[in-house]
Amino acid sequence: MDHELGTHIVKKAWEGYDASKVIRSIDDISANVSTNFVFRLTFEDDDIIIAKLSNFGQHDYFKEDHRIIHSLSNNLLYPYENFLAKSLLKNNRVYIYRYRLSGTDAWVVFYNPTRIMERLPRRLEDSHIKKLAQQTAKFHKACSRASKVLPKSSKTMRTDINSLLDQLNNDENSFGSRAQVDLLRYHCDLYLKGRAKYAANTFETIPVFIDWNIGNFSVSHKLEFYSRWDYDWFRMSTRMMDFYFFSRVVSDAGDRTVFSYLITTMMEKRFILFMEEYHKHNPFTINEIYFLKEAYRFFILNYVIKDGKHFFHEQYAVKLQQEAYDIYLPSVDRDFDADVLISALKLKH
Repeated sequence: MDHELGTHIVKKAWEGYDASKVIRSIDDISANVSTNFVFRLTFEDDDIIIAKLSNFGQHDYFKEDHRIIHSLSNNLLYPYENFLAKSLLKNNRVYIYRYRLSGTDAWVVFYNPTRIMERLPRRLEDSHIKKLAQQTAKFHKACSRASKVLPKSSKTMRTDINSLLDQLNNDENSFGSRAQVDLLRYHCDLYLKGRAKYAANTFETIPVFIDWNIGNFSVSHKLEFYSRWDYDWFRMSTRMMDFYFFSRVVSDAGDRTVFSYLITTMMEKRFILFMEEYHKHNPFTINEIYFLKEAYRFFILNYVIKDGKHFFHEQYAVKLQQEAYDIYLPSVDRDFDADVLISALKLKH
């Protein structure tokens, strides 16, 4: 989808929301990594609204996710009551506009602009890592409390893996060579076996945001979570889905503009420090730590392989998918050792 069509769809979406409020300008403020567009709408009275335009995934999932997030934002207690960017409502429901014309199927949601305080530095010091771990542990606890009253989600890790297996059965040519297709089937099978082995169905289901790149949230001057605005990979799942991205945030390399998804960040001393600090405030079980590699395997299979060409711009999708076959998937069972973390956390077998 091009910028011009995106702008047109956002205009139509706003007309459906409140045609009496006149738009003065629409600015594209997209990060240009994903296929999603983000626009800033400025109105004649100087009010500002943020619009997100997406054609990634399914409309029903997008709608469901945003309704869960809206419910979550209303049910998170202090100090997180204003942490999440608020979607605009119409008739007491999150307003989502769907555009279907000439083969284009896309949807728009509007947000109030988010107040941003401070960004974490691109490479964290040990003191930052500990504080981030404390904040994550407390936020996960808050999400756990709120999850009891949230709408149900129809999307699970199992349904996503089964969807990938269906695609492999129906159109294996779109996934590359026979060897690559066999590799994907093998890792789907390993994921499902690992899920059973570590009793993942007994893990608590909470809201997780998965993508914790430091460009997606801001902190106060005390390094406490202040605001968060990116919901591209939101889902109801185990908290263990969040930790791979935290390993990237705290990694020795720090935040990079050219990125890869290597598993080795979860073996760094800096991530072990993060996990030790988190564990003091919100303890892990042994099975959760063993499941970390399955959460990573799922991330690669689902977000890089299954959805990559729809979500990432082409140059990123091609690079990441090739790396998934050559590096990421072969590394899962070779380069991650849960026992190192289990030992550091003093968890008993």
